[in-house]
Amino acid sequence: MALDKESFDILLPTLQRFIQERLVPAENYLEEHDDVPADIVEDMKEMGLFGLSIPEEFGGIGLSMSQEVQVAYEIGRTSLAFRSVFGTNVGIGSQGILMDGTPEQKASILPKVASGELIMSFALTEPDAGSDAASLKTRADLDGDHYVLNGTKRYITNAPRAGAFTLMARTGGPGAGGVSSFIVPSDLPGIKLGKTDKKMGQRGTKTCDVILENVRVPAANIIGGVPGQGFKTAMKVLDRGRLHISAVSCGMAHRIIEEATAYARDRKQFGKAIGEFQLIQAMLADSQAELLAGWALVQDVAQRFDGKPAHVSDPDVSMRVSCAKLFCTEMVGRVADRGVQVHGGAGYINEYPVERFYRDVRLLRLYEGTTQIQQLIIGRELLRQAS
Repeated sequence: MALDKESFDILLPTLQRFIQERLVPAENYLEEHDDVPADIVEDMKEMGLFGLSIPEEFGGIGLSMSQEVQVAYEIGRTSLAFRSVFGTNVGIGSQGILMDGTPEQKASILPKVASGELIMSFALTEPDAGSDAASLKTRADLDGDHYVLNGTKRYITNAPRAGAFTLMARTGGPGAGGVSSFIVPSDLPGIKLGKTDKKMGQRGTKTCDVILENVRVPAANIIGGVPGQGFKTAMKVLDRGRLHISAVSCGMAHRIIEEATAYARDRKQFGKAIGEFQLIQAMLADSQAELLAGWALVQDVAQRFDGKPAHVSDPDVSMRVSCAKLFCTEMVGRVADRGVQVHGGAGYINEYPVERFYRDVRLLRLYEGTTQIQQLIIGRELLRQAS
């Protein structure tokens, strides 16, 4: 799956103009109002951003992973809340259906997702199950031709906007083999949303608890129609999402370096621009070198991802995805810290973009698998290969 080169060569500069002319000027509004303007959301839908990773046969653009990371890099160069609006449709909300769904599920759900008519959320995390996803407690008990769901999901991105959830629940015994993945419409009786979370950064993103009390979901809504496959689906979905986040991290690092370099060029101390001081240059140089290393890694892994069948889990590729996620999200944290340092006291003031970017990027090391989870995946796969 890939968009033809001619079309992609039109899409990318169009997106770059949209980011520069529409999104960057709206960053202050987003920060102040904690919301993405409705007209920008509509523009995103018209551009096809909600269907970037969905094949053309279902109304999407059908980007390859190598193309998607280029788009993610560009969208990372502005406030991360803009990407969050369509991010779950592109990644974790829809990919489980695309990879493992039945033909009927794909035909009925994916066109609505691609157009932005339907916002999907990915509901895996719980109050007592985050990194240890196989220990989730939400129950799905069979009752005739329906499952009855009970439990609480936590920190669910786009839950207040969602029309449906890709939701993991326990249909069997303990461990990963007892987990199934469901398509759960958000308007079913028994679904309640908690209050919207107040977060350190990424203002404009919407997350909250999803509470399920005796929610009846048709058995036909199990993704793929087979119980017990949900954990495998979730892990496959997370591979693509982690690579996407790695590219976003690189894009944000690019933007922070731009901001810091411009400030170093214009800010004067001791009679000259601070950019002329070698210690300032060293911080900029370290950031640029780390960005280029991370971006080269992302592109290499994306090509490897494209080289395997979409429905096949490849432990070596998954390990490399984790390497990218670990390195790039940690890298952008260091770049953001240096960006604030180059700005000096001004970098601690909300008036400057680096202050909010510093807060925004901290989350990248946490969601879609913490840095420590990536280290475990990498270490275990290296030991597996060695044996």
